Amino acid sequence: MKDFAGTPGTLTALALRIAQFLFAAASIASMATTSSFFNFTAFCYLIASMGLQVIWSFGLALLDAYALVRRQALHNQIMVSLFVIGDWVTATLSLAAASASGGITVLYFHDLGECTIGTECQKYQLSVAFAFLSWFTVFVSSLIMFWLLAAG
Repeated sequence: MKDFAGTPGTLTALALRIAQFLFAAASIASMATTSSFFNFTAFCYLIASMGLQVIWSFGLALLDAYALVRRQALHNQIMVSLFVIGDWVTATLSLAAASASGGITVLYFHDLGECTIGTECQKYQLSVAFAFLSWFTVFVSSLIMFWLLAAG
Protein backbone atom coordinates (compact mmCIF):
# COMPACT_ATOMS: atom_id res chain seq x y z
CA MET A 1 0.00 0.00 0.00
CA LYS A 2 1.13 3.49 -0.73
CA ASP A 3 1.96 5.96 2.00
CA PHE A 4 0.42 9.40 1.53
CA ALA A 5 -1.08 12.10 3.72
CA GLY A 6 -3.98 10.88 5.81
CA THR A 7 -3.16 7.18 5.81
CA PRO A 8 -3.54 5.49 9.20
CA GLY A 9 -0.57 6.00 11.45
CA THR A 10 0.46 9.39 10.03
CA LEU A 11 0.33 12.82 11.61
CA THR A 12 -2.28 13.98 9.10
CA ALA A 13 -4.56 11.07 10.01
CA LEU A 14 -4.16 11.90 13.69
CA ALA A 15 -5.04 15.55 13.01
CA LEU A 16 -8.15 14.52 11.04
CA ARG A 17 -9.29 12.19 13.82
CA ILE A 18 -8.75 14.84 16.49
CA ALA A 19 -10.70 17.37 14.41
CA GLN A 20 -13.55 14.87 13.98
CA PHE A 21 -13.60 14.21 17.70
CA LEU A 22 -13.53 17.88 18.67
CA PHE A 23 -16.23 18.97 16.21
CA ALA A 24 -18.52 16.11 17.20
CA ALA A 25 -17.97 16.78 20.92
CA ALA A 26 -18.64 20.50 20.38
CA SER A 27 -21.86 19.65 18.54
CA ILE A 28 -23.01 17.46 21.43
CA ALA A 29 -22.05 20.05 24.02
CA SER A 30 -23.83 22.85 22.20
CA MET A 31 -27.01 20.81 21.75
CA ALA A 32 -27.01 19.30 25.23
CA THR A 33 -26.80 22.70 26.93
CA THR A 34 -30.23 23.65 25.58
CA SER A 35 -33.27 22.96 27.68
CA SER A 36 -35.58 21.51 25.04
CA PHE A 37 -33.56 19.65 22.41
CA PHE A 38 -35.32 16.41 23.35
CA ASN A 39 -38.58 17.79 21.90
CA PHE A 40 -37.19 17.30 18.39
CA THR A 41 -36.37 13.82 17.11
CA ALA A 42 -33.78 15.15 14.67
CA PHE A 43 -31.83 16.79 17.49
CA CYS A 44 -31.85 13.53 19.48
CA TYR A 45 -30.62 11.74 16.36
CA LEU A 46 -27.88 14.36 16.02
CA ILE A 47 -26.67 13.69 19.56
CA ALA A 48 -26.72 9.92 19.01
CA SER A 49 -24.86 10.21 15.71
CA MET A 50 -22.27 12.62 17.09
CA GLY A 51 -21.85 10.34 20.12
CA LEU A 52 -20.98 7.47 17.80
CA GLN A 53 -18.63 9.80 15.92
CA VAL A 54 -16.88 10.79 19.17
CA ILE A 55 -16.29 7.15 20.09
CA TRP A 56 -15.11 6.14 16.60
CA SER A 57 -12.81 9.13 16.13
CA PHE A 58 -11.32 8.92 19.61
CA GLY A 59 -10.55 5.23 19.18
CA LEU A 60 -8.88 5.78 15.83
CA ALA A 61 -7.00 8.81 17.13
CA LEU A 62 -5.54 6.62 19.87
CA LEU A 63 -4.63 4.02 17.27
CA ASP A 64 -2.95 6.65 15.09
CA ALA A 65 -1.06 8.05 18.07
CA TYR A 66 0.12 4.55 18.98
CA ALA A 67 1.29 3.95 15.41
CA LEU A 68 3.13 7.29 15.41
CA VAL A 69 4.91 6.41 18.63
CA ARG A 70 5.89 3.03 17.19
CA ARG A 71 6.82 4.72 13.88
CA GLN A 72 4.90 2.39 11.66
CA ALA A 73 2.06 2.96 9.22
CA LEU A 74 -1.07 0.86 9.60
CA HIS A 75 -1.41 -0.68 6.16
CA ASN A 76 -2.92 -4.02 7.03
CA GLN A 77 -5.55 -4.79 4.36
CA ILE A 78 -8.13 -6.00 6.90
CA MET A 79 -7.67 -2.95 9.16
CA VAL A 80 -7.94 -0.55 6.24
CA SER A 81 -11.12 -2.32 5.13
CA LEU A 82 -12.53 -1.89 8.64
CA PHE A 83 -11.55 1.80 8.60
CA VAL A 84 -13.26 2.28 5.23
CA ILE A 85 -16.49 0.67 6.40
CA GLY A 86 -16.47 2.51 9.74
CA ASP A 87 -15.71 5.86 8.15
CA TRP A 88 -18.40 5.49 5.50
CA VAL A 89 -21.01 4.42 8.07
CA THR A 90 -20.20 7.27 10.44
CA ALA A 91 -19.99 9.75 7.55
CA THR A 92 -23.43 8.72 6.32
CA LEU A 93 -24.96 8.90 9.79
CA SER A 94 -23.30 12.26 10.49
CA LEU A 95 -24.50 13.79 7.23
CA ALA A 96 -28.04 12.50 7.75
CA ALA A 97 -28.16 13.83 11.32
CA ALA A 98 -26.65 17.21 10.42
CA SER A 99 -28.99 17.62 7.45
CA ALA A 100 -32.08 16.64 9.42
CA SER A 101 -31.16 18.95 12.29
CA GLY A 102 -30.34 21.77 9.90
CA GLY A 103 -33.71 21.33 8.21
CA ILE A 104 -35.56 21.42 11.53
CA THR A 105 -33.59 24.47 12.62
CA VAL A 106 -34.47 26.37 9.46
CA LEU A 107 -38.10 25.23 9.41
CA TYR A 108 -39.04 25.88 12.99
CA PHE A 109 -36.87 28.80 13.88
CA HIS A 110 -36.70 30.78 10.65
CA ASP A 111 -39.64 29.85 8.47
CA LEU A 112 -42.26 29.42 11.18
CA GLY A 113 -40.77 32.01 13.55
CA GLU A 114 -41.21 29.74 16.57
CA CYS A 115 -37.94 30.65 18.21
CA THR A 116 -38.76 32.74 21.22
CA ILE A 117 -35.54 32.04 23.09
CA GLY A 118 -32.65 33.63 21.18
CA THR A 119 -29.77 31.82 22.85
CA GLU A 120 -31.37 28.39 22.36
CA CYS A 121 -31.74 29.01 18.63
CA GLN A 122 -28.12 30.05 18.39
CA LYS A 123 -27.03 26.91 20.23
CA TYR A 124 -29.04 24.75 17.83
CA GLN A 125 -27.47 26.50 14.86
CA LEU A 126 -24.00 26.20 16.37
CA SER A 127 -24.52 22.51 17.04
CA VAL A 128 -25.61 21.92 13.44
CA ALA A 129 -22.59 23.87 12.15
CA PHE A 130 -20.22 21.74 14.26
CA ALA A 131 -21.98 18.60 13.02
CA PHE A 132 -21.37 19.61 9.41
CA LEU A 133 -17.73 20.38 10.18
CA SER A 134 -17.40 16.97 11.79
CA TRP A 135 -19.00 15.35 8.76
CA PHE A 136 -16.64 17.16 6.41
CA THR A 137 -13.56 15.87 8.24
CA VAL A 138 -15.03 12.35 8.33
CA PHE A 139 -15.76 12.61 4.61
CA VAL A 140 -12.15 13.58 3.86
CA SER A 141 -10.89 10.75 6.02
CA SER A 142 -13.24 8.24 4.40
CA LEU A 143 -12.11 9.25 0.91
CA ILE A 144 -8.48 8.80 1.93
CA MET A 145 -9.25 5.37 3.39
CA PHE A 146 -11.12 4.33 0.25
CA TRP A 147 -8.28 5.59 -1.93
CA LEU A 148 -5.77 3.66 0.19
CA LEU A 149 -7.86 0.50 -0.07
CA ALA A 150 -8.21 0.89 -3.84
CA ALA A 151 -4.46 1.55 -4.24
CA GLY A 152 -3.78 -1.51 -2.11
